[in-house]
Amino acid sequence: MTYSVAVSGASGYAGGEILRLLAAHPDIEIRTVTAHSNAGQPLVDHQPHLRSLAHLTLQDTTPEILAGHDIVILALPHGQSGQYTDALGDVPLVIDAGADHRLTSSAAWDAFYGGAFHEPWAYGVPELPVAGGRQRDALRGATRIAAPGCNASTVSLSLAPGVAAGVIDPSDIVSVLAVGPSGAGKSLKPNLLASEILGSANPYAVGGTHRHIPEIRQALAAARPADADASGADIRISFTPVLVPMSRGILATSTAPIVEGATDAEIRAAWESAYGEETFVQLLPEGSFPRTADVLGANTALIGLAIDRSANRVTVVTAVDNLVKGTAGAAIQSMNIALGLPEARALSINGVAP
Repeated sequence: MTYSVAVSGASGYAGGEILRLLAAHPDIEIRTVTAHSNAGQPLVDHQPHLRSLAHLTLQDTTPEILAGHDIVILALPHGQSGQYTDALGDVPLVIDAGADHRLTSSAAWDAFYGGAFHEPWAYGVPELPVAGGRQRDALRGATRIAAPGCNASTVSLSLAPGVAAGVIDPSDIVSVLAVGPSGAGKSLKPNLLASEILGSANPYAVGGTHRHIPEIRQALAAARPADADASGADIRISFTPVLVPMSRGILATSTAPIVEGATDAEIRAAWESAYGEETFVQLLPEGSFPRTADVLGANTALIGLAIDRSANRVTVVTAVDNLVKGTAGAAIQSMNIALGLPEARALSINGVAP
């Protein structure tokens, strides 16, 4: 069976990456691409690397144009997807790459985003440990999927195995991330100009203000055993992203205290057990740590783990391509699971080098 797909926000970075991956998918026909201010223009004018899609023209983003497809993927800024998802009830599968359907708490949405709150959808990070299994189980047969925030899924994948196994204390998490500017989208912003970021590292959303924080707390709370506190009230994270001059990539360094009595063997076993059979999330050998260069273009998260007994903390270093595993790859991987297709279809574990 071939599935017809419409992609909104197709002129942006996330939309372009979704289209790049879908273009190689044997079960997908990219029938419609939409945008706002760029509607009426050839797609290839805005995504010149997508030569196989040069025949497509950007159309207006309206419910009428998006309807009538087997799959609709929305790659829009936060707060913009809900107006469309409410009107797409007849579409068999809708995937939102924005934030509108990620959070289960309306209070968290109000505190970090504001505006209308929309119902949470199945969270699109298949490998995440959840009480009694993996998030993948919730994606099988799903008709509505919320693709993750790139920073949020990177930190959550980093720490969820330790939380699930009870070997780290999630009340004192510290995460510092080196992030490429493509995560901020394609809209022109003075702080993202080359003259502003080249040769510089710039922190942003400092002091607990980044919008991915509640998403991380939600994912880590879900990783706990079913009889544990599901509210995540005691999960506290100091989260500091730093913009660095690389177009793609996230390198997240996260630390958390070791629970009293947890041995080194038990700590490493928690991550080995969680990801030992996974294709796209890989724990590196002891003493090895990833680089963002190793995952560019790949749907792969590489994880390095260190046990710092002098500080009594676990340190986890995770590298992802924010546009692939962080966004578009997670969406396509989740789509494959929902449709009953091979999970890795149209996705690669191999990066691009140099």
